[in-house]
Amino acid sequence: MEEHAMVPHPQTETLVDFITGRTVPNIGAEENRQAVERFLVEEKGFFPTDITVDLPLEVDIAGEIYRSKIDIVVRIAGRILMCIKCAPGSLGSREREIVAAARLLTPFPSPYAVVSDGKTALVIETLSGKRIAQGLDAVPSKDDATRRLSDMSPEAFPEEKRYREGLIFRSYDSMNVNRIMSGEA
Repeated sequence: MEEHAMVPHPQTETLVDFITGRTVPNIGAEENRQAVERFLVEEKGFFPTDITVDLPLEVDIAGEIYRSKIDIVVRIAGRILMCIKCAPGSLGSREREIVAAARLLTPFPSPYAVVSDGKTALVIETLSGKRIAQGLDAVPSKDDATRRLSDMSPEAFPEEKRYREGLIFRSYDSMNVNRIMSGEA
């Protein structure tokens, strides 16, 4: 399967991505993502170099590769701390998608999966899939995350569950990509 590329309409507004400095089309949840990126740097103490935007994620589902991207991935000292989905509207409907992505990105999932609209956030513990906090203040700061990560041992996500997570991720992601491309998001 081909990677999903958003082709901007000729009259689509653009903005400059806070982290990358690239000009991006202002469609879907882009303004939400810009708010989250700015928040992570200005309020939570992360450096722009700690943050990756649109990190590719490839999922093998029965021999077919599904390609997508994770909106924001935050690392500390090379270790992934959290995967973030930026979304307009109901955050609860995006929880399962970002949890699946966080479980699939590496054999050792990020400790946290977050969904945010730039005004609030849901913070989920990735391995258990349980929501542990709500609100932007609940997103770990760099200092807090550094302390937490030093106390955590990476725990692998069970290999036998990866296929199911791939199906879940693809289902949610393809539905959301199609909504964005049709202008519904």
